[in-house]
Amino acid sequence: MNKQQRHFVIKEIIQSQAVSSQEDLASSLKKRGFDVTQATLSRDLAELGVARIHSDEGMRYSLNTKNEERKYSPLVVQEILSIEHNEVMVVIRTLPGRAPGVASYLDSLKHPSIIGTVAGDDTVFVTPASVKKILALEKFVKELLIGK
Repeated sequence: MNKQQRHFVIKEIIQSQAVSSQEDLASSLKKRGFDVTQATLSRDLAELGVARIHSDEGMRYSLNTKNEERKYSPLVVQEILSIEHNEVMVVIRTLPGRAPGVASYLDSLKHPSIIGTVAGDDTVFVTPASVKKILALEKFVKELLIGK
């Protein structure tokens, strides 16, 4: 199992359950087939931007998605060719090969107006939570991705 797979599982664990210590996280990882040292886990958490925060249940790990958004946003802007909609979805055209990155960026926002995305090579379909608000979603996506 490689580092990328381990990072994916770490994010999945942190998002799905309250993890309060590296020991708890290491135990959850071991149950999924990843036997990691404390040093490796510390590096992974730093690379993923994971922080310990106070919550109603006490201390827990949390993904810092704001840093990811700031890191990728300027790159995503340069990859967009057009954004338009029909009655049921928003369609984003990108440079060749760039659609998966744009879709991943949008998915990482976990915006309540977006159920999910589907990416081809140069096209992203954005599925809205409500087709009644398709214009608002298109406006949000345009402001986010191209500043218009």
